[in-house]
Amino acid sequence: MIHSMTGYAVASAELPRGALTLELRSVNSRFLDLQFRVAEELRAAEPALREMIAARIARGKLDCRLSHGNASPQTPRELNVQAIGQLRKLAAEAAAAFPGAAPLRLADVLRWPGVLAEPAADEGETRGALDKLCRRVLDELCAARGREGAKLALIILERVAAMRKQLAQVAPLVPEAVAAHRARISERLREALGSGDDDRARVEVALFAAKSDVDEELSRLAAHLDEVERVLAQGGAPTAAGGPPTAAGGPVGKRLDFLAQELNREANTLASKAAGLKIADCALELKLLIEQIREQVQNIE
Repeated sequence: MIHSMTGYAVASAELPRGALTLELRSVNSRFLDLQFRVAEELRAAEPALREMIAARIARGKLDCRLSHGNASPQTPRELNVQAIGQLRKLAAEAAAAFPGAAPLRLADVLRWPGVLAEPAADEGETRGALDKLCRRVLDELCAARGREGAKLALIILERVAAMRKQLAQVAPLVPEAVAAHRARISERLREALGSGDDDRARVEVALFAAKSDVDEELSRLAAHLDEVERVLAQGGAPTAAGGPPTAAGGPVGKRLDFLAQELNREANTLASKAAGLKIADCALELKLLIEQIREQVQNIE
């Protein structure tokens, strides 16, 4: 399956100490570039996150955000006796310094940082929830990238079909264009030589014919298009362990980018050898279609 490098996924899991939220955003990149924004209390989970993401994603710039929200109002809490004692001491000292000041209200005490103690974090529970959450978000991200990749593959196949039509139009034009151009060159040579030196004319015409022969370029273009279709059809098959696709059938973006470069090179050669205006126009149209393919290939994993 062809995957785009563009995708987005987010999910949350409720824990006693608040919601655990993981957000993944990915865009195109030459290599795998991971950027993490993790809450300080969850910083120890970053290596595990990095390992899980790298096992599923092969290319792309990926931004990972992991946050831990505040506990819900229904979460049981206990009074922190030590914090209350410190607050009472501070209140007494403040009252001595400012005799006319109003005393602390109960609501003020409860809002004081640290007075209401939240349940202690269960590291095992947090680690297990984060593992499930990461797998869930990665599934959603890969699915989104897969849907986008399928659209890109269809676009590329449409351009390939259009290029095949151009090649089908060029092939029958070549012999006629070469013959007409050969006749013009032969006539000009005879006029320039001012004699009936047919041998010299035949040599020059033969050299032109060799330089204007585009059969090789047309064959290579067709072969490259066959390879593009094969790569898209083969797509990327994940490994048995669920990791990144294998090199033979996996991330195909670099392979397709190479093929697009080769297609462009052959199209340039075809344009330089064009023996007629129609062939030159077809070569230009091929280059436009190839550039459209390259634009789409830049987003494929």
